[in-house]
Amino acid sequence: MENKNKFISISYRLYVDGEEGKELMEETQEGKPFQMITGFGIALDAFEKNLANVEQGQDFSFSLEKEEAYGEYIDARVLDLDREMFCIDGRFDHEHIYVDAVIPLQNEEGNHFYGRVLEVGEDKVKVDLNHPLAGETLYFEGKVLENRDATAEEIQHLIKHMTGGCGGCGGNCHDCGGDCNCGN
Repeated sequence: MENKNKFISISYRLYVDGEEGKELMEETQEGKPFQMITGFGIALDAFEKNLANVEQGQDFSFSLEKEEAYGEYIDARVLDLDREMFCIDGRFDHEHIYVDAVIPLQNEEGNHFYGRVLEVGEDKVKVDLNHPLAGETLYFEGKVLENRDATAEEIQHLIKHMTGGCGGCGGNCHDCGGDCNCGN
């Protein structure tokens, strides 16, 4: 990417196609912009590319086709898992496993990923492993609050954070209450 290591801060709204026009899916809150450094896989490549040359103070509006975003929705990624996989000490984990819960999972190779619970049955739990926005065209509207080269300190901080070594909060921003200025 030609615009690698750009610090970009934005306020935005994300829409998808709904039954009655565009449906709002997500938006930043006042005073809590989305911040990223490009080239680290924090955001979709096409998202970064669309924002890379938008100057501070400018509004933006663009769409990402599903192929540029999270791909097609694939029915084979909806699995019926044995209910006993979700038992702790012989008891089903009702506290964490319920319809619409997003749960962490791990495959045989040790890869971690998330799934959304669709149904909880007597013997099976139906889990959707597709990204929640798979199959959707994404429409972004917003304003660039900052767009500049990232400082060496910001890049180092991000690298430490991505490798679990954030000195201010032990790799977990929620532990420090945000005092480590990590942007999360």
